[in-house]
Amino acid sequence: TGTSSGFGRRLVSIVLARGDRVIATARTLAKIEHSDFLDSSNVKLKSNVYCAELDISVGTAKVKTQVDAAVRQSGWGTVDVLVNNAGSGLPGLLEEGGVEKMKEQYQTNVFGTLDVTNAVLPYMRQQRSGTVVMMGSRSAWRTEVKVSTLGFYASSKAAVHAMAETMALELEPLGIRVLIVEPGAFRTEGIYSNPFDESNPISDYDEERGKSVVRFSAISGKQPGDPDKAMKAVVEVVCGEGRAKGREWPLYLVLGKDAQEDIGNKCARMIRHLGEWGDVIRNVDLDQN
Repeated sequence: TGTSSGFGRRLVSIVLARGDRVIATARTLAKIEHSDFLDSSNVKLKSNVYCAELDISVGTAKVKTQVDAAVRQSGWGTVDVLVNNAGSGLPGLLEEGGVEKMKEQYQTNVFGTLDVTNAVLPYMRQQRSGTVVMMGSRSAWRTEVKVSTLGFYASSKAAVHAMAETMALELEPLGIRVLIVEPGAFRTEGIYSNPFDESNPISDYDEERGKSVVRFSAISGKQPGDPDKAMKAVVEVVCGEGRAKGREWPLYLVLGKDAQEDIGNKCARMIRHLGEWGDVIRNVDLDQN
């Protein structure tokens, strides 16, 4: 999903170059009809991609209808690997954006992701094999940013992370694997295209909001990560090739030095808490008679 730009667009090109087949989706076909993966003069390459319209935020029934239509019309009849890449980031302060902004964020990143996954799982269950890739984010681990913009987004990615961990246990007996990709900051186009929400300004947050807007607008184009390298790593893990050959299935795939540092810091912080507050943590059981 989400193949019109960013990770998704690059992933399609990499997978096609391998000789594999792809159902590439986007909210509207116009977003992908001029994509570079359709510009190839290689007839076989073009025959291995089927483009379909899929807006993952439209609700369970419509998503299932669109997914089933894409699988049927592609002529391939099944799905071996699902990459849940479609998503959005809605920057804003939690009190100002409130529940409505949180619902909007979750409708795409959480509910839409689950709708697509549940629409594809019957094909995987029937063949007793498949891989579900969930695009998470290091933002789910690094929410304590001094100048915050990502409360809605980080919350949704934390929900995806927890959902995927549970799904991995549920699907393992059916021969279906789950991979949670946790990328840091990568230089993809359009990722910071949504404006900072200032529709409900609260004066107490004026300074915080001002700093957040400046910080948010300064990120694009300065991310250290190479999205092509990231998607090549995902393909290697899913296919068990290259650097992933002979390794145990990882469940998590952290991508980027910044992600490694942030996730490491959060884990260390929690371990430190468990040690420092152990006397309180362990002293809350019912007294034994």
